[in-house]
Amino acid sequence: MTVIVGLVHRKRVHLAADSAGVSGYRLTIRRDPKVFTNGPYAFGFTTSFRMGQLLHHAFEPPHPEGDLNRFMATSFINAVRTCLKDGGWARKDSDQEQAGTFLVGVHGRLFAVDSDYQVGEPDDQYAAVGCGDELALGALHATADLDLTPRQRLTAALRASDHHNAGVAAPFAYVKTAR
Repeated sequence: MTVIVGLVHRKRVHLAADSAGVSGYRLTIRRDPKVFTNGPYAFGFTTSFRMGQLLHHAFEPPHPEGDLNRFMATSFINAVRTCLKDGGWARKDSDQEQAGTFLVGVHGRLFAVDSDYQVGEPDDQYAAVGCGDELALGALHATADLDLTPRQRLTAALRASDHHNAGVAAPFAYVKTAR
């Protein structure tokens, strides 16, 4: 359980995450971050720490080219699928591949990747995934017109989720894409 939040500000993607590792009623505060950069990408994952470890340490992301929507839905996702399969993490259920959920930012754009590998880009320029996502989305919406820095907005979203959701816990980690 977790919450990962992201937003676009001045052509840069900012991501943040909590540190909770939850299994049943057991909570472990993890030192390994749920947000990180890999090449020109910023990632924030939920679902499985193993999936995140593979995306962080084993994934060799392709260089973005051409139409970014098309690239993310095809070349990028195909590379993710290969990495997760090679790492022994991808699942197959009723002949359909399943993975996990994560946010990814590249070239000033934020994408959400769902467990069926669909790629979505939020029109609001912000997104959240994980068990605390609805609380975080409310905070991101409420702060959209305030004069806050990206980190302040992300922190407000994480704090709302931490306060109201048992699967979310500080400390918080932050990353952003390069310019």
